[in-house]
Amino acid sequence: MMLLPPHSANHALARKRVRSRSARRLCCALLGAVALCAVSGTALAEDTTVHGWNTTGNLTVADRFADEQASGIARLPDGRIVLSFPTSAQRHKGPVLATWTPGQLAPFPSAKAQGKLISPLGMTVDGNGQLWLLDEGVRAGSKAKAKPALLHIDPTTNTIVRRYALTAPAVRADSHVNDVRIDLTHGSAGTAFISDTSQTTHPALIVVDLASGQARRILADTVSVSPVPGFVMEADGRLGRFDADHPTVPQGGVDGVALSTDSTRLYWSPLSSRRLYSAPTAVLADSAASEATLEGAVKDEGEVGIMDGMATAPDGSLYVTDIERHAIVRRAPDGTLSLVAQDARLIAPDSMAFDGNSILLTVGQWARLPAFHNGKDMQERPYILVRITPPAPVAQ
Repeated sequence: MMLLPPHSANHALARKRVRSRSARRLCCALLGAVALCAVSGTALAEDTTVHGWNTTGNLTVADRFADEQASGIARLPDGRIVLSFPTSAQRHKGPVLATWTPGQLAPFPSAKAQGKLISPLGMTVDGNGQLWLLDEGVRAGSKAKAKPALLHIDPTTNTIVRRYALTAPAVRADSHVNDVRIDLTHGSAGTAFISDTSQTTHPALIVVDLASGQARRILADTVSVSPVPGFVMEADGRLGRFDADHPTVPQGGVDGVALSTDSTRLYWSPLSSRRLYSAPTAVLADSAASEATLEGAVKDEGEVGIMDGMATAPDGSLYVTDIERHAIVRRAPDGTLSLVAQDARLIAPDSMAFDGNSILLTVGQWARLPAFHNGKDMQERPYILVRITPPAPVAQ
């Protein structure tokens, strides 16, 4: 650029302009500082965020229930959807087991059969289209001894075919039977695999030979079925450490279970853990297998997340609920994990059923029960049932 003589009028004018620009810069800097102070603690439009955390946008509320909190869910071969409404934590009006259509619950398998049910929880449909239901056998506020049972229900006749009482030594006084899967490839009538989450610190898997009704307790108190000592989890926005005597969040041992599509492996995960385990059903169903053999057959499948419900898709992938992420996660056959759905409304995603190219999911509010809040009920009615359309359609 061209230099001006130091004493020229033009030079004086240039110096004045420089001083003016400097003053403006200082003024803008001060104003900017004041503005930043004024919005301290407030998110700015240009701030980075966790994109899509609030919702993946593929979830809709299928129905709302004013009084009943659904837990188990199953889709019958004829398309009917069955929901269980357990009473072990709190009682409610209406049926404890029902078929669902939007806005309506019809007692299942019949109104009369409701008297034979106490607290239905986990359920599954076997390869022959038969429904199998776990009954916790205890109601909230009752001092009666728990009478847990496995029920076989025929959807074609809407009748209870058989009730398998679960008694000692297969169950303990502190047992909490939770979920069930039916393997029709072992045993003359099949084999049931049941998770005993335990109300205290004695979880296990329970194996029932469906022909004889004989039940065995296996892998009791071993690492693969047990809570992780000192385990910390987030539930409904609260952190809680595993404490058998004073729980502040839902906790316990083995919870969700699932079978591979060919029934050769059983998968499970403790609630107070982030790890998935599996074992060959041939070994688990073998009544002659020693505990050492059973433990040796267990495979650590790696970390997945804190799960409650688990379902096997026709393509062999596992769909699992994720309590901390308020989400549903897909575990591909090669172990790859992907997010299926995430939504703030998934307070405690519970059980799933594939329904066409979508997933029906029960949503619990278990972390809000009085037991975790010094006797204060923090639940917010109504309870919801949601439908999720996966990013890619579930293979049928």
